[in-house]
Amino acid sequence: MSPRRRATLIGGLALGCGAWRRARALEVPSAEPLLTVVGRVRSPNRGDKAVFDTGMLRRMQQADIFTRTPWYSTARKFTGPLVRDVLAAAGARGQKVQAIALNDYRVEIPFDDLVRYDVVLAHLLDGKPMPVRDKGPLFIMYPFDRQPELRTAVYFSRCAWQLTGLEVL
Repeated sequence: MSPRRRATLIGGLALGCGAWRRARALEVPSAEPLLTVVGRVRSPNRGDKAVFDTGMLRRMQQADIFTRTPWYSTARKFTGPLVRDVLAAAGARGQKVQAIALNDYRVEIPFDDLVRYDVVLAHLLDGKPMPVRDKGPLFIMYPFDRQPELRTAVYFSRCAWQLTGLEVL
């Protein structure tokens, strides 16, 4: 088995094990849902979906990415839970995730990305909530400055803003 395949397998198993432990306790949202996770979800909290409101996302461990992007003229700080932690809370298991934006923009993100990189589901930009007119309320962000190899069109296209849902495939 190649080292890359082994690392992917180990990372996938770790994500799956974390999902099993955390998914059982997914709370029911007390406010309007901000994010809906559908597809291969093992711990739904509303029908067959896992839905998250702002409070649920804010109570998760938060990560910061300070990075330059093609969409802003200077480096900005993006804050939110790691996408892999949100998926683990939903008990998501799959090979890829389709991010779905408010305007129905869709992009597939390999699960491997979410294991290998600290991809953030940002709800704060420079410490403030992001309005819809400024790519909010949720924006998938990769650590471009920490890992310069990510500064390609492929990874930029995976940064879905005005995110409303994730479909686990």
